[in-house]
Amino acid sequence: MPTDTGWWRDAVIYQVYVRSFADGSGDGTGDLAGVRDRLGYLKELGVDAIWFTPWYPSPLADGGYDVQDYRDIDPRFGTLAEAEQLIEEALALGIRTIIDIVPNHISDQHEWFQQALAAGPGSPERARFWFHPGRGENGDEMPTDWVSSFQGSTWTRTTNPDGTPGEWYLHLFTREQPDLNWNHPDVRREHEDILRFWFDRGVAGVRIDSAAMPVKDAALPSLPKGTAAPGDHPHIDRDELHDIYRDWRAVADEYEGERVLVGEVWLDDAERFARYLRSDEMHTAFNFDFMTQPWNAAAMRASITRTLAEHEPIGAPATWVLSNHDITRPVTRYGRADSGFAFLRKRFGTPTDIARGTQRARAAALLVAALPGSLYIYQGDELGLPEVELPREVIQDPMHFRSEGVDPGRDGCRVPLPWSGTSAPYGFGGTAWLPQPADWSTYTVEAQRSDPTSMLNLYRQAIALRRSQADFATGELEWLELGADIIAFHRGDNLISITNLSATPVPLPAHHEVLLSSAPLGGVLPPDSTVWLALRESPERSDGAQQ
Repeated sequence: MPTDTGWWRDAVIYQVYVRSFADGSGDGTGDLAGVRDRLGYLKELGVDAIWFTPWYPSPLADGGYDVQDYRDIDPRFGTLAEAEQLIEEALALGIRTIIDIVPNHISDQHEWFQQALAAGPGSPERARFWFHPGRGENGDEMPTDWVSSFQGSTWTRTTNPDGTPGEWYLHLFTREQPDLNWNHPDVRREHEDILRFWFDRGVAGVRIDSAAMPVKDAALPSLPKGTAAPGDHPHIDRDELHDIYRDWRAVADEYEGERVLVGEVWLDDAERFARYLRSDEMHTAFNFDFMTQPWNAAAMRASITRTLAEHEPIGAPATWVLSNHDITRPVTRYGRADSGFAFLRKRFGTPTDIARGTQRARAAALLVAALPGSLYIYQGDELGLPEVELPREVIQDPMHFRSEGVDPGRDGCRVPLPWSGTSAPYGFGGTAWLPQPADWSTYTVEAQRSDPTSMLNLYRQAIALRRSQADFATGELEWLELGADIIAFHRGDNLISITNLSATPVPLPAHHEVLLSSAPLGGVLPPDSTVWLALRESPERSDGAQQ
């Protein structure tokens, strides 16, 4: 059982999207039984923690981020008792559990919102949300011009018991996800109680969804023209948020074993971003900047430099991630002419060179694994899975529908994992809730385990070296100048990571040993490849890390 402090500073954390990880019941939906059956796989991979996307009861209007009850498990996934067993069994293997908390909104089926609808205008029940009369002579216009994160409107009008149009309620995401009013003491108290509920059950931390969005300007002003002054946006990065997260940190600090807060914070302003990581707020926050960069040395190096500079003044570790349950998978993204990422640029039928994307994804995996800080792996990236372009008739993601069918949505990175066999459902369980491609047999865990050159074995070796090499834990990053299209740096005195983003091979500097490479070397580093070099015989870590 893990006992070390500061575990989160350089941890490898694996994201589990429960619905698509493994199906233990045979009904085609991933569940906690499937995760428990595969804990040995995660142990072999070498991860330090599992981050679960929401596993709570939900109508699944937004993949579980529309939470109906925070103190239970969705029956499609299992039971609360199974969750408690999973947390305990994982911890016995040295794997901690992190869960998702979604403070900005809840499901419209949550009892609070149902009570608010029944209670009517001016009621205490409605004060927990953002109910408001409409504008215009008959209140037919939305109360604000705010823009939804999912495209489309941000307000939905209610209907009074007599059938007449009623008040509007705010939802920055889908209409099934009403926003909570964080000025209300019930909302603050409830979420602190939820934290304690799960900390009492042994979770090691929480990932805070849309962490910069919960607080709104009660005056409901119009969106600013141009860029808002720091702290002045009506519903993003309000200063009042920091008091909330200080209270959450106080709750986490009540418990032994460093229960961590991990924020999903999308902000361009480095100084504003850093505020969330002060010593009495969150422990870490996701680094989305690097994940969205194109396959370009200057852009990637600038992002790394920017990220480390943001974190250095406050002593917080950076986080590195190539994708998640919302983002086009790296194998596909890096194989496109536009190899960066932006939600509004997603389109059906985008040409992709999977071979090139796979080569680059392997290189990127070693690049981020060599950087100082913690590493997040989205399930299936360790298998090199490509994004799946699903038939329109099976897509469930609301982003697709709210774009009027232009955006293929996020379901393409949520297709259930292939475990074994030569045909669907590839050992996943029952017939998968999203269809798996017919050519996925080479991507299965079973096929890749026996292939020393597979993506899976590359990830396993990289994680093992992160644990065993002392400079990966303590060594500072120092840039090494090898050319404009090369990202190269020292970690400490002994390790060098080199990523070749040029079109030609590059010679390797003098070294004692090749620790790991993403492609065969032949004395040079090929294009779209990464190598880790040791300058001398490498000392192993002495902090008790697993080998």
